[in-house]
Amino acid sequence: MKNKLILVVLATLLSGIIASSQIPVEAFAGNEKATLDIMFFKFIKNKDGQQSNFLFFNRNRTSVDYKMNTTAYLPLFGFTEAFSYNHKKLKGLAPVFVLSLLNSGVTPKAGIQYSRVKKDFTLFSWVVTETIKNPKVDIFLLGRFIPKLSKNWNLFSQLELIQTLPTVKQRNFSFTQRIRFGLKLKEFQFGLGIDLAQLGRNSFTSTQNKGAFLRYEF
Repeated sequence: MKNKLILVVLATLLSGIIASSQIPVEAFAGNEKATLDIMFFKFIKNKDGQQSNFLFFNRNRTSVDYKMNTTAYLPLFGFTEAFSYNHKKLKGLAPVFVLSLLNSGVTPKAGIQYSRVKKDFTLFSWVVTETIKNPKVDIFLLGRFIPKLSKNWNLFSQLELIQTLPTVKQRNFSFTQRIRFGLKLKEFQFGLGIDLAQLGRNSFTSTQNKGAFLRYEF
């Protein structure tokens, strides 16, 4: 019941923000899995229609393994919503509250965020910790570089790092790297990519998913 209430509140908050946002949607077809990814961040407007100091981050990601059957390799769903307060005097730094909704449940987090957005360059990062007993610490970094190549074409390059560090010795570390490299033509971006992951503590199990991506900004 508590989780359903959280989802209803989030849906109400999101409806007004999404209506006025550019929504980039990425489809990635890899050799092991296919993913659908929606990620954007946008300043919330105040009652006068001006940009406020509150920044909203949204991430919805679905992953489907080609080995899926009725009992194993089931689809993975992840929803990450975050609000931060970005005062100009903080020069990109901001306190941030994150709510993560995964197959395993809902987890609140809090920490510090940094964002710097230019016409052809984006850097977005945070360090947050779960607000529960024996929490994990998450380090997230998104770097995007889209320099102009000609009148209609841009290079598209993106690096995403997600590092999860446990505070309990028995738990595993989790490291994720996602790389995209290709071209941008108006609202379309396309090219090659690879998703890498490592899980473990003293020894690590590694996975990789190589393929091609297509993004479109609605």
